[in-house]
Amino acid sequence: MSQVSLDDHEGPWSEDDYFALGETHQRIELIDGSLWASPAPNRPHQDLSSYIWSALNPAARAVGLRARQAINLRLITGRVVIPDVVVDAGPRLGVAGEAADTVLVCEITSPSNAATDRLQKRSFYAEAGIPWYLLVEPNFADYESVTLRLLRLDGKAYVEHAVAKTGETLTSDLPFPISIDTEELLDF
Repeated sequence: MSQVSLDDHEGPWSEDDYFALGETHQRIELIDGSLWASPAPNRPHQDLSSYIWSALNPAARAVGLRARQAINLRLITGRVVIPDVVVDAGPRLGVAGEAADTVLVCEITSPSNAATDRLQKRSFYAEAGIPWYLLVEPNFADYESVTLRLLRLDGKAYVEHAVAKTGETLTSDLPFPISIDTEELLDF
């Protein structure tokens, strides 16, 4: 596969074009022929992502799944996103996970993408049939508070399954045993 340049490309982007970009310093997603680019997340966002991954991975592994951070996830042909955390049953190797293998996606809102994560990506994940969506909503002013929303797919839309605000622990037996203490989540 040859390298593709962002500057030299004309017209809509295909998956082949997208994957030919190779690894980049930006988080670049393919949405219906267009590229969505954003800089790397800030430090508190990355700390939250690492903690969420470490909280989910042992329970996921116990039921034959893997938690992965910031991987390419193909929702449908021509739509490849990069969630903060993905829990799936897909193969260990590969350039992209598949929605059909995905049990849970997690997005951590940032000042620049909060509406996208709350609305557009939520819709994309539901349309792709991903059964669970964990939305992490920190307070952007000081990162001293956070709300966790575990949503489950009900038909074609997500409904709230469990919520934890600062000082609480998000717990659920589904899709696998989950316990995320918001106090520990903010202790970075």
